[in-house]
Amino acid sequence: MLDTIACGAAFGAALAAAAVHQPYVIVSQLSLANFHMLESFLAAAASSALLTAVVQTTGYAAFPPRSFSFLGLLGSSFDGNLLGGLLQGAGMALSGACAGTVFAQNGAGIRSSFYALGGAMVGGIIWTGFLRPALQHRRKPLPTTQKLTVDRQLGLGRTSTLLLLETVFVAVIGVAASSTTTQTQGPVHPITGGLLIGLAQLFSILLRKTMLGTSSAFEEFGDSIWWLVGGAPRATRPAYKNMLFAVSLALGSYLVSLRFSTLTATKSGVDASNPARVALGGALIAVGSRMAGGCTSGHGISGISLMSVSSFVTVAAMFAGGIGVTFALG
Repeated sequence: MLDTIACGAAFGAALAAAAVHQPYVIVSQLSLANFHMLESFLAAAASSALLTAVVQTTGYAAFPPRSFSFLGLLGSSFDGNLLGGLLQGAGMALSGACAGTVFAQNGAGIRSSFYALGGAMVGGIIWTGFLRPALQHRRKPLPTTQKLTVDRQLGLGRTSTLLLLETVFVAVIGVAASSTTTQTQGPVHPITGGLLIGLAQLFSILLRKTMLGTSSAFEEFGDSIWWLVGGAPRATRPAYKNMLFAVSLALGSYLVSLRFSTLTATKSGVDASNPARVALGGALIAVGSRMAGGCTSGHGISGISLMSVSSFVTVAAMFAGGIGVTFALG
């Protein structure tokens, strides 16, 4: 339990230091007005991928790549990743949050995040009580020959593929960093913040042999509610470890925000006077993340670190959905 609390707090502190939890940073990225988020995200993914590769090479821990999320709706093995990613992106545009940053926003006392979290909690209940059961009968086992990682898809060695991805990440970071649209919004440079997130990943791997991810907390919450009202067998008491991790994430953000007041005194990026819209965004984030089998941390940082094809599809869909909705809203 203490390891979960420590790792959650470390992740929350890193998100707050990087300032990627701020609604303005998220929404301005989706409107292509500020590339702060992109720099931090790619720096986190690049450093996490390298650190994860080293840990796995030593044999200390082994992590399988993320499988495709197959819903049987579009006839594609990754339709869940695609649809779930699009829903998450739309939710990010509406709420200025994602599955992990909403807890960091709570810790920093950002008003809109409480509406977003409320919507996400409702989304977790809807997912576990209605959508998950409805989709389960459509799921089919994927072929064991399915190529789950980028290196297998490209037919390259794992090391060569990792070096290729790192080169691409560094090149994109360099372009973003030289852009006049990039503005640092937190106490540290966006790239430094991303590296701190990568270190939080290493901390989680070393301490509990588990990679970062937060969206399972919404599913656990939904399961807990249905269990409490008698909608699930009493013998199957739901887990709570991911919820504990999420609460600890808020704690880490709170502690960093105490030190840096600018983390709570920034432009909001979302209309907190429209709680219904923000709550809808939160619900879409919860449902989308469970549909895709992961969120911006589970897929975006951990899944990409493992070179999972499903994670690249999900993240691409997130940004496509988020950018599309942002521009549609004007």
